[in-house]
Amino acid sequence: MTYITKPRLHHPLLAPNALGFTRRDYEGKVSTLCAGCGHDSISAAIIQAAYELDLPPHRLAKLSGIGCSSKTPDYFLGNSHGFNAVHGRMPSVLTGASLANRELIYLGVSGDGDSASIGLGQFAHSVRRGVNMTYIVENNGVYGLTKGQFSATSDPGSKSKRGVVNHDQAIDLVGLALQLGASFVARSFSGDKDQLTPLIKAAISHKGAAFIDVISPCVQFNNHVGSTKSFDYVREHNAALNRLDFIEPREEITVDYAPGEVEIVRQHDGSILKLRKLSAEYDPTDRISAMGHLQLHQARGEVVTGLLYVDPDAKDLHDHLGTVQKPLNQLGDAELIPGPAALAAINDSLR
Repeated sequence: MTYITKPRLHHPLLAPNALGFTRRDYEGKVSTLCAGCGHDSISAAIIQAAYELDLPPHRLAKLSGIGCSSKTPDYFLGNSHGFNAVHGRMPSVLTGASLANRELIYLGVSGDGDSASIGLGQFAHSVRRGVNMTYIVENNGVYGLTKGQFSATSDPGSKSKRGVVNHDQAIDLVGLALQLGASFVARSFSGDKDQLTPLIKAAISHKGAAFIDVISPCVQFNNHVGSTKSFDYVREHNAALNRLDFIEPREEITVDYAPGEVEIVRQHDGSILKLRKLSAEYDPTDRISAMGHLQLHQARGEVVTGLLYVDPDAKDLHDHLGTVQKPLNQLGDAELIPGPAALAAINDSLR
């Protein structure tokens, strides 16, 4: 098998960001996925988000499991840290890496098979523990690598490419993330980069467990009439909650909009997410209302996209455990070997 490598030369007129990097500096290898695959659009949105956030590539760690989606980290952020875990085990590897080095920015990329089937328990525990991460599921509702079987997120009543009808109930990862306590929950569509890119930027800037479910049609096995995860179906049934923009806290920001049209959500790190709301009644800081809104539109056969929920005062796993600020590999003997006095204090506390 031969792989096409991208040329190292950059066009001299490519605009650099604040760090001097161009968008090309955040790319990876040439994709080997099927032409038109929605996953490539998600990779492009991640690249654009990292470029616009001025992220130093060496500060970002990308982790994945097994499946078409888990191949995609090879196609973006080629100069970042990366680890490809076994099937369904990415969340625990990410959790361990985060506990060992809290200075990195963690991006977990998974699929509906990797997270909703074999890795469902792993997904649940990483979210409920509040691991500081951006967790993206590239959700196509099908096992593309093994020729088109239904996945755990396939909607009941949807048809396979061969005409088989799915009778099983679907696992809704967005609903699970809300119930499990994720402090940032969103859904988007791979064909809507204008919505997806600012969502990724906001998720990366959020402190805590940020989850984005991205409907990403499989052009080979799940993009036909009868599929509820096809390009046409999602475009026709998309119920967008909000139009999104992300503003970085670098300069003074002023807004002048009529009351009820815009809601400003301040992130824990001081960054700001600006929501131009299509519905003035929707409150993205109300977890219970978000769950009800999600179920209401599901009953109507609509795919709710946008920012569903955000906790502006979220804490992460390090806050809960009281861990040290330094990465573990930078700790010296004084921190790792506290001596007999510390041991005696621990023993006394247990008596």
